[in-house]
Amino acid sequence: MAERRDGGGSTTPRAVIRTYLVLLLGNTLCASLIWGINTIFLLDAGLTNLEAFAANAFFTLGMVLFEIPTGVVADTIGRRVSYLLGTVTLSVTTLLYVLLWWLGAPFWAWALVSVLLGLGFTFFSGATEAWLVDALAATGYTGTLETVFGRGQVVAGLAMLTGSLGGGFLAQWTNLGVPFVLRGAILLLMFGVAWRLMRDIGFTPRPTGRPLAEASRVLRASVDHGWRRPVVRWLMLEAFFAAGVGFYVFYALQPHLLELLGDPRAYSVAGLVAAIVAGSQVLGGLAAARVGRAFRRRTSALLALSAASVVTLALIGAVRSFAAVLGLVVVWGLLSAAATPVRRAYLNGLIGSGQRATVLSFDSLVGSAGGAWTQPVLGRAADVWGYGGSFMLGAGIAALALPFLALSRRERADADRTDGPR
Repeated sequence: MAERRDGGGSTTPRAVIRTYLVLLLGNTLCASLIWGINTIFLLDAGLTNLEAFAANAFFTLGMVLFEIPTGVVADTIGRRVSYLLGTVTLSVTTLLYVLLWWLGAPFWAWALVSVLLGLGFTFFSGATEAWLVDALAATGYTGTLETVFGRGQVVAGLAMLTGSLGGGFLAQWTNLGVPFVLRGAILLLMFGVAWRLMRDIGFTPRPTGRPLAEASRVLRASVDHGWRRPVVRWLMLEAFFAAGVGFYVFYALQPHLLELLGDPRAYSVAGLVAAIVAGSQVLGGLAAARVGRAFRRRTSALLALSAASVVTLALIGAVRSFAAVLGLVVVWGLLSAAATPVRRAYLNGLIGSGQRATVLSFDSLVGSAGGAWTQPVLGRAADVWGYGGSFMLGAGIAALALPFLALSRRERADADRTDGPR
């Protein structure tokens, strides 16, 4: 594997981790500026609940469509190039969202731009994580992946806390479009940061003049090294049910809290959802190593945390007290945050370096495919039964993920042991 030392390159584990955390900080900060108000923004543009969550579904559909092509970019041209393309694409499409809101555009326009937003995120998915893991291996890192992912989650949580609260207050003081404009600007700034700091280490780009043939090869590799391996396939199917529900709940909690509060324009309160999840990420990241040590097998931790999350989500749907729901959202966020580093470490331990970005992207693709159907279904449920009813239905869908975690556990992979591959 080639290791680069040119201009700003990171050649020690400490430098690699520092670069990863800087990129994660900037990305999460700019992204989270709109997370607390996204659903309210779509509803303010004149969309119904069904249309708003259908727009989110088109976003996840875009991720499904473009995961493999952008995986080709990451695995051939380089992970750095993939990241840079992601910043530009997301900046442009975010600003297009503002234009649609200002024009009061029809739903088909929101659907189209949402697909392109999905394209932007697929440039990030898999590539950044694969860059980190390969660079750590190439520079002699001897610690655990849970520790690094946990630190990353703390940084991302702090950035999300700042961005979501700031975006909510900014929208309330100005209007709903300003946080989106600021997000587009910061993404362009992150392009410059990544250009200076990010280098492909422990990975040799292999450009090809046959992109369609390479896409076919990557898809076959995704199937061979991911889907056809039962232990990985069960983990991906778990994401098919759980990931989409998580997307929906995060965004549906915004208008649900305003409804419970009785003030539809309290945008700063809507930002509390993202802020609570952000704070939970910080605590979950800090607890990542302890969670790993508390269980002999990673799937045991995932099963326990996921089952508790399902119960908590059902309670969020059943309770009508604003304060009580806020408390339950904290619990739900903590459970999800504690599970994330464990799942990442488990999945990375199951795949080799040569296929890492490909399989990680395919895992994201399967999760996005789940979001493409769960979000409009749950959005329609909110129109018919209210947000509480949709959360209870979401809990039922998320419960379908538990048997697949059990099946993955049954494979008894070395990476499942907390003292196994790191």
